[in-house]
Amino acid sequence: MSHTFAKPRARLAVLASGRGTHLRNLHNACQQGTLGAEICLLVSNNKNSGAWQYATSEDLPLWLYNTRADGPGGANDQALKECLIEHRIDWVITAGYLKKIGPNTLAAFPNKIINIHPSLLPKYGGAGMYGQHVHQAVLAANETQSGATVHYVTTHYDEGAIIAQNHVTIAQGMTPDSLAEAILRVEHPLLVQALQGLLTHHD
Repeated sequence: MSHTFAKPRARLAVLASGRGTHLRNLHNACQQGTLGAEICLLVSNNKNSGAWQYATSEDLPLWLYNTRADGPGGANDQALKECLIEHRIDWVITAGYLKKIGPNTLAAFPNKIINIHPSLLPKYGGAGMYGQHVHQAVLAANETQSGATVHYVTTHYDEGAIIAQNHVTIAQGMTPDSLAEAILRVEHPLLVQALQGLLTHHD
């Protein structure tokens, strides 16, 4: 009698401190089977965030990351690394998370930490380029295209190798809010597809 064992699903940690739309989207994709993974940890530095509230409502494991006061020798970074290892995390996704990932955590998860950014990198990335700041800059430059980029996280903001991109055409009269909404609609499927591609590739 032969036994077939299903491949264990990849264990994901999501770092989020905002509304939590990416967390919700990833969690749904895991539950529906379009993403061969499970969310095993939400890390957030904001207990009042939508991400924290959603994780609480879904009984997802939570860890509050106190990013305000770092101890000597990058104690916060070390604590994050140890927390991820303790939860046996395979992949880390930063989604609406603004703090830089420290060198200890990066070294412990080489090419296993990915971010989604609301522009077509390398344009409109870097320190201070997040949320509405990105969309305001894109519109101020009279760009005709924007979009979303999934990339590896490195020691520099938004400079890691690009994994996948999706484009959005900028319509006449778009505001930062309406552009953000249009990009979010392509961000959600892009992140799931890019991550599933990575999981398949790393089998």
